[in-house]
Amino acid sequence: MSDDMPAWWRKPRRIAVVVDNPSWVLPWAERLVAEANAAGDQALLLRDSAKVEDGSAVAFYLGCVKITPPRMLARAKRNLVVHASDLPRGRGFSPLTWQIIEGVNRIPVCLLDAADAVDAGPVVYRDWIDYRGDELIGELRGQMGQMHVTLPTRFLAAATPPVGVVQQGEPSVYPRRRPADSQLDPEKPLATQFDLLRTVDNDRYPAWFELRGHRYALKIEKMPGSGGGKP
Repeated sequence: MSDDMPAWWRKPRRIAVVVDNPSWVLPWAERLVAEANAAGDQALLLRDSAKVEDGSAVAFYLGCVKITPPRMLARAKRNLVVHASDLPRGRGFSPLTWQIIEGVNRIPVCLLDAADAVDAGPVVYRDWIDYRGDELIGELRGQMGQMHVTLPTRFLAAATPPVGVVQQGEPSVYPRRRPADSQLDPEKPLATQFDLLRTVDNDRYPAWFELRGHRYALKIEKMPGSGGGKP
């Protein structure tokens, strides 16, 4: 045991994993909880940040859409977020989706301390996902979801609490995605809009276009045996 280890870092630690909405991240949050418990900690999945217990060692906020006030962050010794951009560039909403639409397939993923300003805290880890360029939303989420397990697990496995590095550079912020952001242009070639199609959810926010006075939804899926990666 390291002499530098604070008492709150010693197992079994109370770990909160918070997902405050019906996010696709939920199965990955459940996996993180299971792995933390298997490693000797006392982890719980919470659907409301207000349920984080005072004196918790670590709270991970995964896929959250609500801002957690400082009085609630004070309940845990460390509060951490997973964010898919090369911070400070790409703060804000849906950074993975926006970058795929921009044609980026090497996606940076950061584990960072929560701060008063959104996505502005010190970066503890910075890793990367390399997509091939043919993945649809399920595959995109699959690899990103794994990062929601890998980076927090790496943090919890450290001998002493890892310290983040203050973000440097000019920040940029992605806006919240709206239904209009899934609109296709029927006058443009499909190939030029494929990266947008990769990010749509066929059920929750399908791609759509307007033509001849009507609005149409367009769904996308990979055909079995079509080559490339498996859906």
